[in-house]
Amino acid sequence: MTDVAAAKPEATERTLGIILVSSSAAVFGLTGVLTKSIHADPLTITCWRGFVGSILISLYVLWRRHRSGNRGTLRLGWRGWLLAVEGALASIAFISAFKFTFVANVAVIYATSPFIAALLAWVLVREPFRLQTMLAAAVSLCGVGIMVWSGFGTGNLFGDGLALLMTAGSALYMIMVRAFRDTPVVWAGAVSAFLLFILGWFITDPLAVSARDAVLLVTFGASFALSSILWTEGARLIPAPESGLLGSAEVPFAILFAFLFLAEIPPVASMVGGAIVLCAVFAHAGRDWLAARSQRAASNVS
Repeated sequence: MTDVAAAKPEATERTLGIILVSSSAAVFGLTGVLTKSIHADPLTITCWRGFVGSILISLYVLWRRHRSGNRGTLRLGWRGWLLAVEGALASIAFISAFKFTFVANVAVIYATSPFIAALLAWVLVREPFRLQTMLAAAVSLCGVGIMVWSGFGTGNLFGDGLALLMTAGSALYMIMVRAFRDTPVVWAGAVSAFLLFILGWFITDPLAVSARDAVLLVTFGASFALSSILWTEGARLIPAPESGLLGSAEVPFAILFAFLFLAEIPPVASMVGGAIVLCAVFAHAGRDWLAARSQRAASNVS
């Protein structure tokens, strides 16, 4: 009877975690639509996104600290500042990529970041590279190759290149987060967003936007903060393989939203390459999730 009572809160937490991470993927999937709907240049967009996002994420961090009773320092140190700067640079490439290629291309290329992170971890710190990850990475690389090849002779090649650069930056960010375990990562994200605001303020004129763009820019910043907060809260409640699998749903969400709101249909080569990448990503994430589930079931039986 006690086991059943204990299982109910655990099941409720898991359900809540699934809802939060899935919602985060859906909100993050709006990034491409919002970027393309705003007429301002990429740096102005990142400036506003950083301004609104940094405020909301900072409020979340302070609320979290108050709720948990944690009075630890928020001092970043050189590692935290390195995270913030690297994250800011990756964000600029991310936003810029949407301006120069299809939303589907950026979303699918970004989906390969876990594989690139695994490869970089093996190269930089000699972290073991699993065979299933190696196979999934090889398959996804073929899909990305098809997508990028289709960009030759069109105006999309530059955007695909920015998406690849951003994905490599995101993969490096993942490795740094794992290496700098004592660094307040969410706070570093808020500082990263604020750095984007400062950079945009000095290089562009962020106030020279239309009223329509201003509304969209504030919405964009709020959605960025919301997706970050939803993922942070949800990932606490479910196993990492499950959050990784659910997080991959941002790719089909991004493609669906681009079709619904922008009537954007990528070329056949992009769809073929994207399908190959998505199959590799979901197969890899699904395999990890099933393995974790079997391990939990075995531990419960024992």
